[in-house]
Amino acid sequence: MKTYRIAVLGLHHDHIWSNLEELGALEHGELVAAADPNGPLLEKVKGLYPGCETYEEYAPMLDAINPGAVYVFGSNRVSAELSAMALRRGIHVMVEKPMAADLAGAEDMLAAAGESRARLMINWPFAWWPQLQKAIAMAQDGAIGRLWQVKYRAAHEGPRELGCSEFFCDWLYDAHLNGAGALMDYCCYGSALACVLLGKPEKVSGVTGLLCKKDIEVEDNAIFTMTYPNAFATTEASWTQVGKLTAYNVTILGERGTMTVAPRGGGLLTMATAEDPEGSVVEVPGPEPHLRSASAHFLWGIESGEPFMELCSASIGRDGQAILEAGLASSRHEARATPVN
Repeated sequence: MKTYRIAVLGLHHDHIWSNLEELGALEHGELVAAADPNGPLLEKVKGLYPGCETYEEYAPMLDAINPGAVYVFGSNRVSAELSAMALRRGIHVMVEKPMAADLAGAEDMLAAAGESRARLMINWPFAWWPQLQKAIAMAQDGAIGRLWQVKYRAAHEGPRELGCSEFFCDWLYDAHLNGAGALMDYCCYGSALACVLLGKPEKVSGVTGLLCKKDIEVEDNAIFTMTYPNAFATTEASWTQVGKLTAYNVTILGERGTMTVAPRGGGLLTMATAEDPEGSVVEVPGPEPHLRSASAHFLWGIESGEPFMELCSASIGRDGQAILEAGLASSRHEARATPVN
């Protein structure tokens, strides 16, 4: 496997730093440059990676460096624009979830990828949980029969309270740059997961509210219900939850059993059936090397030409974005269900 020269478009999404750590642990990826308009972030990346060239503007960096691939970690709106720009130059792109700030941005990215031979991968941080990878595989193999419900809840006390950087918070609390508030940040996970396990829903009902916070103008909580012919799914988002109870839990229900996935950090996969109603822990083997991190998977996909895992595919990212758009529209019309395009 050859070594790929990686550049970064955008440093104002805090998830970039853990992804660069993962890249640094691999033999076949080299960080060569980063671009962002914020001087302190350029100083930070230069301090952590002295060999990394830094630029204040995005296109001039691509002109000068011509990287083999880019990581895109800006605001949701800026990331969609940067991803499309890189793809149209024939540069492979890994972009942080939820792909874009709106469906138009997501579809422009897909069009850009279609116009070139460049690969597009959407990174979902929970995709690298071995227990979730195992649960998806079991559910798709019919371990609990026909699925009739998928549930996911993402919650914490809020970006600022969690300690996110000022650069991250500035756009998370901006409805234009983010696409919404907690809805876009956290309902996106359950939307994409539902698409993987149940497909694209017929309609979405959404409810949002600014329930607790007094210092922001976007919603701090949101809930969607996705309706299918013989199933439904829910995805919840909260920026006001105290403690970690119920946060980041996945529940998959089928006609012959139930599976729950606990969060990372010693998380477990548990399955209950009619014969074992209390449930038992499922043994989860260590993942293959290319399924251990976003960076490992991205480089593997570029090198091998194999499809990215379904959860990280551009098509699932696009359909998840359509759900977010429909849920947002529903929430603005007194929770009337909105068809999904």
